[in-house]
Amino acid sequence: MPAGVPWSTYLKTLAASMLAMFAGAEVVHRYYRPDLVSAAAN
Repeated sequence: MPAGVPWSTYLKTLAASMLAMFAGAEVVHRYYRPDLVSAAAN
């Protein structure tokens, strides 16, 4: 593993990073509220 980090720590950090990334994307998506219906029709 990178820098001698154990697998359990590596996987926990990876999971936390992915969760933060998805949560951030969801917040941005809800803030901007894209109108996907009219964009697909044009």
